[in-house]
Amino acid sequence: MDFSLHEEHEHLRSMVREFAEKKIKPVAQKLDEEEAFSYDLTKQMGELGLFGVYLPEQYGGAGMDYLSYIIAVEEIARVDGSQAATLAAHNSLGIGPIYNYGTEEQKMKYLPKLCTGEALWSFGLTEPEAGSDSRASKTTAKAEGDNWSINGSKIFITNGSVDINLGATVQTVTQETSDNKEFTTIIVEKGTEGFTQQRMHGKMMWRASDTAHLFFDNCRVPKENILGEPGQGSKIMLQTLDAGRLSIAAMGLGCAQGAYELALSYAQERKQFGKSISQFQAISFKLADMSMKIELARTFLYKACWLKDTHQPFTKEAAIAKLYCSEIAKEVADAAVQVHGGNGLMKEYNVERFYRDQRLLQIGEGTSEILRMVIAKQIGI
Repeated sequence: MDFSLHEEHEHLRSMVREFAEKKIKPVAQKLDEEEAFSYDLTKQMGELGLFGVYLPEQYGGAGMDYLSYIIAVEEIARVDGSQAATLAAHNSLGIGPIYNYGTEEQKMKYLPKLCTGEALWSFGLTEPEAGSDSRASKTTAKAEGDNWSINGSKIFITNGSVDINLGATVQTVTQETSDNKEFTTIIVEKGTEGFTQQRMHGKMMWRASDTAHLFFDNCRVPKENILGEPGQGSKIMLQTLDAGRLSIAAMGLGCAQGAYELALSYAQERKQFGKSISQFQAISFKLADMSMKIELARTFLYKACWLKDTHQPFTKEAAIAKLYCSEIAKEVADAAVQVHGGNGLMKEYNVERFYRDQRLLQIGEGTSEILRMVIAKQIGI
């Protein structure tokens, strides 16, 4: 078995890390404090080729593999969860369904614009009463001649309300009987009459990313806006989440790596009783455990990506990677704050932001509880 990365992976990591350190890190705290979405950083990520990194060049992508994309998310999350969230949601949940299920006409219409960083796309699944139970969706789409009339709402939608958002892929109920719902995914473009977006404020984490309510009030779209086939909505959404979970795992891994590096640096500089606190066994063992968890998480996440890139089943592995990486992000961020002591609770120290940003990772794209159910089902329970 060869665990070494290809030269292109190492080059990408180096490039993204340099960008994150030089461009994102200096402004991350300010953007977080102001709840400000950065159009400039988003455009720069597009110019680096990070949007559509795994798409063929014919659609405006970089023609790389999925592991390359995961490494990019990891490196951005190592510095800032908000920018990583923008990158991950747009690639996995925005671009992914259009590329995997769209017609050639739909791909050519949307994907080139979505790979530049000058436009974003969103993914409308979660509703006020439909989170883990996605089949409880109440947003409806009814056929009216050559159009669909959509009514309902979505909530907690990343990239859903910024000015450069072009629209959303939305799960709708298209046929319902007393014992069955039929779900269909439909493309809704921004500016469509009856479609409105509203940014959500007051978040604890990812404060510089865009999170939105989407509202549909007799929103009429042409029937050719169906993504995939009618009735395939649940399949499309679940398969999209499998791939998306790898990106959330990458965010957890990057968050853990960043928090660990902050703790290591602080422990080497902070002195108590005449020596750096890193020399005390209680702290050195804590740092050793953090490093161990990160290495285990990275190894398994990259294995899951290898399965996807080689077209093998990866549902179970995606669930395991997302569950484990999000859980170790929590553990490592908590330990990193502990190493910082009282300073870890102050906003002037970056570790405080990492501690907040990790919390969504155990909820988004499948809670830790739901992921355990997925894994249990995959092992035959």
